[in-house]
Amino acid sequence: MSDIDALKDEVKKLNARATQKKMDLHDLSEELPQNWQSILQVAQETHDAYKALTEKRAALKALEAASA
Repeated sequence: MSDIDALKDEVKKLNARATQKKMDLHDLSEELPQNWQSILQVAQETHDAYKALTEKRAALKALEAASA
C-alpha cells in the first residue's frame, strides 16, 4: 500500500470518528440540562477529532501535490 493510500485510509477512519463525535455532541445538546457536566469533555473530544482530521487531510493534500 502506498503512502497516499495509507493516508486516505487514515482520513476515512478519522472522518468516521469525527462524525461520531459530532453526533455525540449533538445528542448531548438535546439532553440538556441533563449531563451538563460532560459538555467540556465531549466538546474537547469533538475538537480533537476534527483537528486530527484536518491535519491528516492537509498531509494527504501535500503528499498528493508532491507526487503529481
